[in-house]
Amino acid sequence: MDMAVTPRAPLMPLADALDTLLSRIQPLSGCVSVATFDADGRVLAEDLVSSMQVPAFDNSSMDGYAVRCADLPEPGKVLLVTQRIAAGQTGQALQAGQTARIFTGAPVPPGADAIVMQEQTEALAEDVTKDDGVQESSAPQIRFLSTPEAGQWIRRSGEDIRRGDTALQKGQKLGPAELGLAASLGLAHLPVMRRPKVALFSTGDELIMPGDVAPQNMPPGAIYNSNRFFLRSLLHRLGCEVSDLGIVPDRREATVAALKTAADHHDLILTSGGVSVGEEDHVKPAVQSLGQLELWQIAMKPGKPFAYGHVRRETEPGVAHFVGLPGNPVSSYMTFLLLVRPMLLRLQGVVKTDPPCLRLPAHFDWPKADKRREFLRVKRNARGGLDLFPNQSSGVLTSVVWADGVVDNPAGQTIAQGQMVDFWPFAEWLS
Repeated sequence: MDMAVTPRAPLMPLADALDTLLSRIQPLSGCVSVATFDADGRVLAEDLVSSMQVPAFDNSSMDGYAVRCADLPEPGKVLLVTQRIAAGQTGQALQAGQTARIFTGAPVPPGADAIVMQEQTEALAEDVTKDDGVQESSAPQIRFLSTPEAGQWIRRSGEDIRRGDTALQKGQKLGPAELGLAASLGLAHLPVMRRPKVALFSTGDELIMPGDVAPQNMPPGAIYNSNRFFLRSLLHRLGCEVSDLGIVPDRREATVAALKTAADHHDLILTSGGVSVGEEDHVKPAVQSLGQLELWQIAMKPGKPFAYGHVRRETEPGVAHFVGLPGNPVSSYMTFLLLVRPMLLRLQGVVKTDPPCLRLPAHFDWPKADKRREFLRVKRNARGGLDLFPNQSSGVLTSVVWADGVVDNPAGQTIAQGQMVDFWPFAEWLS
């Protein structure tokens, strides 16, 4: 008798998986105040509205001389230097026929309407004889070798930021430039989103931590746990507080206990391996007993198996998000970058999670199309193109070390030498 065969569900497009995942993510509630010095990599929790002008006053952008343009209608004119204005000082009003020696950042004195850089001037000195017969130099005079234009080399008050402007927007990830901008507004502390709290563990009796067993003493079938190291590093780069729960044995009761511990006081539980349907894969039934789990087969290569769900907390209200990554290291690495990274950014309130994509020529052939969207490990070369790592297996972590990014190759598409392709630099994902 023929037995009915349940048709396999179609693979989910990566874009649909990401949209579904992000639709279930709400930014974390609450924010904290941190010192501006310590806010690098944090995400701004509120708009920063400026209470001041930046610059606060008209100032010189050059070392030179503050002048009145009306006094210098043509090159060769000579003016008397009556004052010296350094940064942090305030000068006196400039009168007709006068100039002020001025330095970068110093306030422009009243009456001046231009700055002439010192390279376009010539210093003159005249000796005078006093009544007692002693000669000494009078106030210096300056010959101007050019005719200035009104406003030249003057930084106007508010030309960077005006009072009432939104200088930085909520959801902005703060880097060195943003911190400098905040400091220019006089802000010693900034409101930022709290860091996501992530519990990380691996499953598998075959996993051994480096240092526990020497390579020559590894038992048959055992492997070192590489995923734990790069996942922890990736989480830290995304600003997460990580609780490393280690390696969980392949037993259901141990997996349930680890999930209960992880759910309390964490926003996300992240695992690698153990989300398939084998008899030793206990993550799926353990998560389902404590919450809800969806298994997705994503149309991407490497990285087809992916699990998303949630686990109820026991000691506080709510749930913790759960993500199960595939066990193969390159699959785990790529699914983290493409799915978990935007999820963690969204938890922190970041709106735009896609890094910029470049169009570069492929300096290789890829003659066999795949039914899945492929992410090929490549490296930029000196000729402005992309070289391909020869072994694209999902277990070859060397390909990620060698590469500086991936080609995003659509399903069903081959690549010919010289063809323009979409290139995602790792540096953008890891920043």
